[in-house]
Amino acid sequence: MVDKTLNIALVGCGRIARKHAELLGTGQIQNARLAAVCDIVEEKAKAFGEKYGVPYYTDMDEMMQKENIDVVSVLTESGNHAKHTINLAKYGKHIIVEKPMALTLDDADAMIEACDRNNCKLFVVKQNRFNLPVQKLKEAIDKGRFGKLVMGTIRVRWMRDQGYYDLAPWRGTWALDGGVLANQASHHVDLLQWMMGPVVSVFAKGITALVDIEAEDTATAVVTFKNGALGIIEATTAARPKDMEGSISILGEKGSVVIGGFAVNRIEHWEFADPLPEDEIIRTQFNENPPNVYGFGHKRYYEDVVHAILNNTRSLVDGLEGRKSLELITALYESMETGKEVYLRFQPKRCKLGHTNNNNNH
Repeated sequence: MVDKTLNIALVGCGRIARKHAELLGTGQIQNARLAAVCDIVEEKAKAFGEKYGVPYYTDMDEMMQKENIDVVSVLTESGNHAKHTINLAKYGKHIIVEKPMALTLDDADAMIEACDRNNCKLFVVKQNRFNLPVQKLKEAIDKGRFGKLVMGTIRVRWMRDQGYYDLAPWRGTWALDGGVLANQASHHVDLLQWMMGPVVSVFAKGITALVDIEAEDTATAVVTFKNGALGIIEATTAARPKDMEGSISILGEKGSVVIGGFAVNRIEHWEFADPLPEDEIIRTQFNENPPNVYGFGHKRYYEDVVHAILNNTRSLVDGLEGRKSLELITALYESMETGKEVYLRFQPKRCKLGHTNNNNNH
């Protein structure tokens, strides 16, 4: 491994940027440091810059031209990820982008293409893949311990009240955010397809139950997987009065696992027909209780990115991996709009995600 410290810049100093800045700005990530921050709102950029003792900017191009940057983390509004990533790609520096990588598949493809053209790696933040219980579940699936997969279920029961959506005008809009499926549950949707394999079709319904936003705060869906298994998606930000759970359950002919907690971080059930000595260790030791729904995965996520850059290897979540869950989310929204089962490898026609309200039938 090349012994080098990567200079990482943040574009966007909103809510999630705090997590990134804390890890990079306090030396928690080996071979990486916070080098600069940028936000179009100067007081936000200044607050981050002064807290961590790094230069701050209101113009990302000025930052890239003046600072020695190796990697940029794009932490802006979901609907702006694509244009910011494509703009930054011209500098030939590696790019990390928060979830969802984009709101339309065309945008995701343009981001991947821009990074390929400029020879920079594109990483999509899916930190829950790095939760220890999730890693153990993936290992068990890859080893064939479940036998034939039967059903996979994700449940996101979180609380986001009107005050949360009123924090910023873009929240809950079709053009820049989407609803619970595109935002809060996107990690869980990613885990479902990562564990269960390629999706054939989805049938979804959504409602806006308790808040005044354009998109949905509550959704359910039935998923059919290529391997014949079924999936259930249950996602809401209308849990009251507080967050309840973010969970995934996998059932197969030879075993069943439930990972719960409020950030897919606690093994609640781990049972196989053919037990192994490690099972008891996994049941007792692979429980983590993070302080909030962001969990502990961001640290391991950054370590994976740094390793991939310094060793020129593939990361766990590159642009193509990030695109898979976006395609699934887009299909869910298409089904909600059409009232029909939607088969993947489709061309979205009615999906509102990533479009302003007066441009639904694009």
